[in-house]
Amino acid sequence: MQENPRPQIPYGPPPGAPVQPYPQRTQPWLLPTPSGARYDHLARNAATTRMWRQIVGTIIVGAGFFVIGLVVLFVGMVIAAIVGIPVSLKPDQLFGDPVFGLVFLLLSIAAVLPLVFGTAALIQRRRPGTLSSVAGRLRWSWLLSCVGVAVVALLLGQLAQVLALMATGQQISDLFGWKGWAAFLPALIVIVVLVPFQAAAEEYMFRGWVVQAFGVHLRNPVWGIVLGSVMFASLHGYTWVGLLDVFSFGVVMGWLAVRTGGLEAPIAMHVVNNMLAFGLSAAAGQLDRALQQGEVPWQSLAGTVVQLAVFAFGVLHLAKKRAVSTISG
Repeated sequence: MQENPRPQIPYGPPPGAPVQPYPQRTQPWLLPTPSGARYDHLARNAATTRMWRQIVGTIIVGAGFFVIGLVVLFVGMVIAAIVGIPVSLKPDQLFGDPVFGLVFLLLSIAAVLPLVFGTAALIQRRRPGTLSSVAGRLRWSWLLSCVGVAVVALLLGQLAQVLALMATGQQISDLFGWKGWAAFLPALIVIVVLVPFQAAAEEYMFRGWVVQAFGVHLRNPVWGIVLGSVMFASLHGYTWVGLLDVFSFGVVMGWLAVRTGGLEAPIAMHVVNNMLAFGLSAAAGQLDRALQQGEVPWQSLAGTVVQLAVFAFGVLHLAKKRAVSTISG
């Protein structure tokens, strides 16, 4: 007689079988961006409630800035020795070729940009794009609009500086010159290719990381803006007029970052400003002087006031007209 087959259990394991636990969902490393947050509050998430993350992250970014800069400059010195470019131990002129020196000066700063993004991702567990804007990315059309405003502001600032120098009986012939295309074109290529990355790296450090790291624990963005501006000015070797100029630049750029919800306006102004400064020196065949920092005439503050005022007014007016978002979605 054939044995009856074992009854089949349609659902679930047979009686007495070990129960398999449901697989646990793993939380993604990059946490969601807080909704409705201002630019300086974009780093506020479940992982950043403890102060140590901001302290460690700031130390990493600050130390990395100097270490990466030294490594890049050391590589430049090795390459210079190989190709026969004179190398000097003067801090304001390491290389005998000013164009070569400009390349490695800009690279030494631009190379810090991946470190800032990586620190935000690894230490604060947030998307690196939140360093750019409340949209989680660079808003390119808005950035290009800010470039147009920056060009106008810079031209008016230069005009104000020239008028201030002329009104006080100072020479303006040193401000402009032409050495010829042979001297200008190589420098121009370097300026156009590398200055945007150098300027952006400084904005991501001092108006991005610093402002947002303080914004995790402070409601008012002023403290982060002022500290970032002090740190930014401390890296320059100007006299008090030049330091005041750089500090004021940093404060206005930090304020605009918060008011417009991103770094587009600061990056635009920084890029245009540096391109003009290096470009004028290169055109006059005095690029080595652009790499040196020292005394700045007090009349230049007239140009700074006009430049920053026009840029701030133009950017805020355009941001309102275009309804640029200032909080995260």
